[in-house]
Amino acid sequence: MIFETISNSGHEQVVFCQSRDAGLKAIIAIHNTVLGPALGGLRMWPYKNEAEALNDVLRLSRGMTFKNAVAGLNLGGGKAVIIGDPARDKSEALFRAFGRFVNSLNGRYITAEDVGIDVNDMEYVFRDTEFVTGVHQVHGGSGDPSPFTAYGTLQGLMAALSHKFGNEDVGKYTYAVQGAGHVGSEFIKLLREQGAKVFVTDINKESVQRCVDELGCEAVGTEEIYDVDADVYSPCALGGTVNEQTLPRLKCKIICGAANNQLATDEIGDAVQKRGLLYAPDYAVNAGGVMNVSLEIDGYNRERAMRMMRTIYYNVGRIFQISDRDGIPTYKAADRMAEERINAVGKIKLPTMGNDGTRFLGRMRGQ
Repeated sequence: MIFETISNSGHEQVVFCQSRDAGLKAIIAIHNTVLGPALGGLRMWPYKNEAEALNDVLRLSRGMTFKNAVAGLNLGGGKAVIIGDPARDKSEALFRAFGRFVNSLNGRYITAEDVGIDVNDMEYVFRDTEFVTGVHQVHGGSGDPSPFTAYGTLQGLMAALSHKFGNEDVGKYTYAVQGAGHVGSEFIKLLREQGAKVFVTDINKESVQRCVDELGCEAVGTEEIYDVDADVYSPCALGGTVNEQTLPRLKCKIICGAANNQLATDEIGDAVQKRGLLYAPDYAVNAGGVMNVSLEIDGYNRERAMRMMRTIYYNVGRIFQISDRDGIPTYKAADRMAEERINAVGKIKLPTMGNDGTRFLGRMRGQ
């Protein structure tokens, strides 16, 4: 059953990692390395069971393949998940054990931060493998990628506003933001800096209260966020929130946020199109973080990173053009854009970037 699932999703390799002494139960999924080594974040979450964790890592790693391709990076797609509660189960031993498993893949997978993980956790992983991005600047890293993901999301939002309304006046519109974590709070800051009205919800009530007290947002319940009369619904937490139950409740005209896998199914993506809502494909919009950490491969430069984030505006605009031209939903247009690049580059086998991460090690560490 597992092999059939992996085969159907097109994955190259799935690694189950366990260290009883460290309390580690993790899964690393490498989806595609045609464009280069698989780069994707590490997520820590209290999954109900192993099947739920496997399903999540397979979906997320496939999404990274498409995200990196659309972003124009010479990187493939991968992802990792640790089964555990990030509020209780973190330890140095846990992350160092995970780092050893990453290192055993010899650079086929390069890890980074994701939900439940911060730069301090990455420091422990870094002690046992150099195939890590998003580490502290003293190690040649770029630190927390959240502000870059949020800034890139803003670029995608501006492209969506331009396509739907003919202008990029962010402050003119209202936003229902689901998720006030690392990325969500940074995105909310950017919206509020431009004077936008923001409704916010999160399972963490303290995060919501900070947005209310420090940023002037209006708090709503976790279920009520779908009923808010806002121009834009911005999912910035976990995926699948646009589904059969929530879609009929949405009053927005645009769906644009930083979360991964926002559409519960492809059928929901079709329904979004039929309802006249403009969906800005998640992996094109939230590529800012991976763009940022990818620059560590060639030697990190913040100014270059900020310029790179702005290409998200043009990438998302291109997806809308393909959607209009071919008469297909935007999620399919994004996939088409990614697949065309993977197929084209896959035929020429670039000599400057193998899929074993060798170039990554030499360039990142200044060798």
